[in-house]
Amino acid sequence: MAYAGGEERRGPVTMGQANMIRCMLRDEPEHINIHDVWPVPEGTGTASAIEALRSLAIRHEALRTTFPHAAGSAPREQVVAAEGTFTVTVVDHEELPDDPAGYAESLARGARSERFRLDRDFPLRISLVARSGAPVFVAMAASHAVTDVGALGILKEEWLSLLAGETLPPPASLTPLGLAAEEATPAGLRKSEASLRHWERILRTGPQAMFAEPGAEGTEVRTPRLTLRSRRAARALARVAERTGGMPSTVLLTAWCALVAHRADQPACVAAVPTSNRYHPRLARSVNTLSQDALLSLDVRVPTFDALLKKAWGAALNAYRHSQFDAVALWEMIGRTTHERGSRFARDVVFNDVSTLPATVTTVTTETATAGQDAATGPALELSWGPDQVLPTRVLTFVHAIEPLLHLSTWVDPALFKRDEAEAFLTGLVRLLEAAATDDVPLASLTEVTGVRPVERGPRWCRVDGSWTSPPLVAQALSEALDGLPVHVTADAAAPDGTTPAAAPDGSTPDAAAPDGAASHGGALTAYIAAGDSPLTSAQAHTALMDALPGRPGVLAPRRYVIVHNPPAEADRTSAWLRQQILREGTGRDRDVT
Repeated sequence: MAYAGGEERRGPVTMGQANMIRCMLRDEPEHINIHDVWPVPEGTGTASAIEALRSLAIRHEALRTTFPHAAGSAPREQVVAAEGTFTVTVVDHEELPDDPAGYAESLARGARSERFRLDRDFPLRISLVARSGAPVFVAMAASHAVTDVGALGILKEEWLSLLAGETLPPPASLTPLGLAAEEATPAGLRKSEASLRHWERILRTGPQAMFAEPGAEGTEVRTPRLTLRSRRAARALARVAERTGGMPSTVLLTAWCALVAHRADQPACVAAVPTSNRYHPRLARSVNTLSQDALLSLDVRVPTFDALLKKAWGAALNAYRHSQFDAVALWEMIGRTTHERGSRFARDVVFNDVSTLPATVTTVTTETATAGQDAATGPALELSWGPDQVLPTRVLTFVHAIEPLLHLSTWVDPALFKRDEAEAFLTGLVRLLEAAATDDVPLASLTEVTGVRPVERGPRWCRVDGSWTSPPLVAQALSEALDGLPVHVTADAAAPDGTTPAAAPDGSTPDAAAPDGAASHGGALTAYIAAGDSPLTSAQAHTALMDALPGRPGVLAPRRYVIVHNPPAEADRTSAWLRQQILREGTGRDRDVT
């Protein structure tokens, strides 16, 4: 289908586009592409449905945008065409399957599996599902380089208005090129720099991964979807909000963070919280990819739920206002910061609340079609399992609606949560909301209130530099990275001034952290490596281990590398390694390595 009538323009990409393009070039298309299903109003003809789509292409520059770039490089420029073509595939059946909405959903989801060619493709891959020539659904996959969930909702709303014969007002929101120009101003650059400082503070001080524990392995996890639909939870959520004066969305985020941190036995909940970035009127109805991660760090070391709720409001606002950034600069900072700290940013916990977006955004499926049913007839508490999906997370939660039913879907790592444990986690969330509906809840009672128990890591784990780690796992990973050289790793508790304890007159130090994992927050790991005649340096050892960190959230790089010639006879004792002659030692991070 041809379109014409727009204006040809070009300019730099926006920060949001650069972020999503980076993901599109790196990730599998089914992970990063998005999709939606639009019901077609009864009586709509095929020609009318397509003509309305053509009008949207002319109206919105994002739909006429491509990103020219050389092979092997990321685009830095966007080009808006004045004219072009797009394809609509008509899938006509005499009779549709018993679940026509589910069938359309499967077509849309299947269309995500093919990459969009950034330099040439129309950003919507559209199928028109028809019954005996009459359109019933539009099923589409969309390029995340120019759209997000909010943008698809706006397109759907405008498409329906056009089919109803309405005249759309001129677009009032910023175009992608307009936003790029605003981001390049001094104020825009200062905002991006402030966002990077916010992220860096959390990356330097927070846990490197929420789920650093036995069984947490790999960078991608195949996990089934678990959906909660609950009238009880929605009513409890409303009562908590009324009792505390908090916003329902903040109450839910607080409860979820409290339970995640409790289950992971972490002092803080660090989570990626994608935000639409549509708060300003100039962006509210922009067809563009505006959504970026907000990085939330919520310290849960407070006595009660109400106290945590008060902190959560400020922590969430702080995260959201630092969610617009230069993606290239962000990842350069992440690489530099994690190399210096000896950690690996996992992004293993994601909470995405789309319940505040327009109802037209919600994809229609058998599951969601009944989500808005009357609260009096909805299920008190219903859990249902859906299809598997490969995801780069340990816990991913989407909140679809908070009234009249709480409707959310979650994907949890099956190596960490058996099916009954995953169900117990969501049931525990409902129980926490119900308990907080009538009175403040001591956080020390979360196990009793929710039925969710903290993970038991065992004596081989300790907390070092704000992160859970296992010295034996670190030693194993470092040894493997160094082609099997003997390695011993110990956790040193920090003294009040932040230094590690001095050795005793006989050269001995504590052999390991206490069985309860009580190495202090400011402690450090020390690695002893028997390099033989190899000219190994601490910098080489650190680099080798950092390359091996992805997919090993329980491994934290040592703060100090001590290289000796031969391993001691008692290779499991730190005191024995200390009696070996030291050949070289250093942090591995800088130039003062010997």
